[in-house]
Amino acid sequence: MKKIYLVLTHTGTTLSTIIKCYTKDEFSHISIALDEELNELYSFGRLHANNPFIGGFVHEGIYFGTFKRFKNTQTEIYSLEIDNNKYEDISNEINAFKNNKEKYKFNIIGLFAVSINKKIHYKDTFYCAEFVKYLFEKAKIENKLPDIIKPQDFKDLKNINLVYKGKLKDYNKNKIVKYEVAY
Repeated sequence: MKKIYLVLTHTGTTLSTIIKCYTKDEFSHISIALDEELNELYSFGRLHANNPFIGGFVHEGIYFGTFKRFKNTQTEIYSLEIDNNKYEDISNEINAFKNNKEKYKFNIIGLFAVSINKKIHYKDTFYCAEFVKYLFEKAKIENKLPDIIKPQDFKDLKNINLVYKGKLKDYNKNKIVKYEVAY
């Protein structure tokens, strides 16, 4: 068995605040990590920290890019134990995205369609929560996620464990503050 990590965040940017406003949720973004240190952290979001209008598949990090720029980013980090084959499937899918990242676009229309409870999806486009759900589907990870997906929906997964809550920049500094709470 191996663990994956779901990283829910809110940066406080204008766009994230708008998303938070219409979802009424605490967090506006989700990323998936293949390691506890969050070195292998991926999502769909800003391609450049200073430009919220150009997005796509991104390798994120606590100390670079968007999260470096927005130092007060709030987070909840969850772990989910999955079997080795499913972990390998997710890893392979992420590698396919890395190898073809120019083909994928940010689904800005689909993101805003969530505000009117509609699903709009175009080929090879994703917003953050769609991407993570897509990985779950490809790896056949059992879930009861809704069709119109938001980052907060992942908190309802069976056997998910909260491992950290606080400022993202402090995650690796304060391992003592970690939680292990089953939901």
